[in-house]
Amino acid sequence: MSDSDLIKLYSARILGLAADIPHHGRLAAPQGTARRRSPLCGSTVTADVMVKDGRIAAFAQDVKACALGQASAAVLGAVVIGRTLPELHAARDGLRAMLKADGPVPAAPFEGYEVLLPARDYTNRHASILLPLEAVCEAMEAALAAA
Repeated sequence: MSDSDLIKLYSARILGLAADIPHHGRLAAPQGTARRRSPLCGSTVTADVMVKDGRIAAFAQDVKACALGQASAAVLGAVVIGRTLPELHAARDGLRAMLKADGPVPAAPFEGYEVLLPARDYTNRHASILLPLEAVCEAMEAALAAA
């Protein structure tokens, strides 16, 4: 990876998102929790949710990831409250397609993932970027199954 590639990948916008992750931490008594880890890079994300009427009512995430994974968590954290499981699945699948199959940016309210378009060319970073959405989907599935 050249220096210019690194600069493009770790833009000021990505670094700004990584420094300000919404809902960072853990919930005291979540209805659903999931921890996802990328074996390639060791990044981990733990997501906690509370669900009311089929929508996320409270959310927290513990993120230990590279700047790209942190930026992904920031995008998710900004829009996750009020989302349903089908919306989260669509966002996860859309982000995966954007990264791996040159698909479009996920639909609103997840369009903030466009900041990670430069990561398409870096397949070794895809797993870290997907962790936050994978974790929140699993946490919500656990919460709904327990209800």
